[in-house]
Amino acid sequence: MIAKTQEEIAILREGGKRLATHLAALRAMVRPGVTARELEDKALKMIEDGGDEPAFKGYKDKKSQEPYPSALCVSVNDVIVHSPASHNGVVIRDGDVVCLDFGIKHKGLYTDHATTVIAGKPKSADDEMLVRAAFEALQIGIDQARVGNTTGDIGYAVQKVAEKYHLGYPKNLSGHGVGKAVHEEPHVPNFGEPGAGTKLVEGLVIAIEPMFTLGSGELYIDKDGHSYRTKDGSRSAHAEHTVLITKDGPEILTKL
Repeated sequence: MIAKTQEEIAILREGGKRLATHLAALRAMVRPGVTARELEDKALKMIEDGGDEPAFKGYKDKKSQEPYPSALCVSVNDVIVHSPASHNGVVIRDGDVVCLDFGIKHKGLYTDHATTVIAGKPKSADDEMLVRAAFEALQIGIDQARVGNTTGDIGYAVQKVAEKYHLGYPKNLSGHGVGKAVHEEPHVPNFGEPGAGTKLVEGLVIAIEPMFTLGSGELYIDKDGHSYRTKDGSRSAHAEHTVLITKDGPEILTKL
């Protein structure tokens, strides 16, 4: 969306802050033995207590056969995104790479936020590097979210981080516009050419979300119809913020 009024911006800021608070609480719960269902229940309780609505639950895009069943995505190891916490049966184990992806609808406007955390003791230095790289790429991508730049500038910046660490990056998933709907135009790919794509304008609200893998980056959709897995079984990480583009630079809405 293009935020055109101070009221819209205030709603997005409040919704983003609420979402950041929720996701921080969920992240703190991630440890061996915790189930995805427990995280889902906590997510729903926080949304209800705040008087908001889950952004993902009931959502249906053009590719989906059924509405998304969960408020929270808990995607572990070779699952990179979109695994429904309410249905995937996940029990977190020591060393798991756990991505939490969450969105809320606050006073009619949506924000979207994701983080990745390693439960317990990391299995390898590569896992730690993978997670660090996702957050590094997120910040570098956000730095490019300026009036006059393009989605290609963001994608190119993210891609260069993947290449620096020799990581895979999926080409069939991307960031996106957000605000009046869960997913809007423009697409914000994690690769690209400087100056290509959609020009960024003041007031545009986008979700920037680098997704990296330790392997090729090629994915398939699991039999649940929602979860994206790496074809080579490699581990994956995902980091995301909702960002408002202002005349003074990018403003991260989903931070404490």
